[in-house]
Amino acid sequence: MQSTFQLCDTHCHLDDMRYAEDFDAMIKRAQDVGITRFIIPGADIVDLKRAQNLAHQYHSIYFAAGVHPDLAYTYDENYLQEFLQDSKCVAIGECGLDYYRLEEKLQDFNTNSIDALKETQKRVFIAQINLAIATQKPLIVHIREASQDSLEILQAYADKLKGGILHCFNADMQLLKLAKSNFYYGIGGVLTFKNARKLVEILPKIPLESLLLETDAPYLTPHPHRGKRNEPAFIPLVLDKMQEILKIPKETLAQQINANTVRLFGTL
Repeated sequence: MQSTFQLCDTHCHLDDMRYAEDFDAMIKRAQDVGITRFIIPGADIVDLKRAQNLAHQYHSIYFAAGVHPDLAYTYDENYLQEFLQDSKCVAIGECGLDYYRLEEKLQDFNTNSIDALKETQKRVFIAQINLAIATQKPLIVHIREASQDSLEILQAYADKLKGGILHCFNADMQLLKLAKSNFYYGIGGVLTFKNARKLVEILPKIPLESLLLETDAPYLTPHPHRGKRNEPAFIPLVLDKMQEILKIPKETLAQQINANTVRLFGTL
């Protein structure tokens, strides 16, 4: 029996070639459990055209234009501009700051200086924030081990931004300040992990009207499917865990999250 839920996977890399062989079946599995819309974030600029093509082949798929902080050295604003006027481009990103294992990224950024690498990420993050302001599209924000710098940058531009999502929310309490600036918190499979104590503790502190669901598929597959390719059909596992923690009826929680999605993105 088909689900009565009407949910959006707000962050799924469906342009990944790991879906090429069973794409239609994967979409149907998601739809059968109530995942009716999908947003492909822009991460690697070379995949952006494929994301755009998928969005035009499937009415339920949308995409974002942007560059992941680990690939900030590839940023090409002129190329991104080609996608921003597309009616199915609903956000800017995923952009942000990622300070995880910076030493391993130095060669890619063609520098020997961690400070210079950070400055490149910040410059490219701010450039994409300015795109979001100019187009009045929400941001999809990636933050890893860079909460303080990310918070300072986002707060500096918050009054001009439409808002956005803190993708794969890292459970840093200080980032909850952004809820007042129309930022939402993307919750995915990490919530189901045994080592997700920090996220489990902070989840009840996130305003209900600021919660969104995502998978980050094909990554971060929820329990009990860890080790397998993630896909949007696994979102109900995250919703189940969320309902268990918050002790809110699942239908009520799903309706609230759907309303949050519409508030940020409009009717997809």
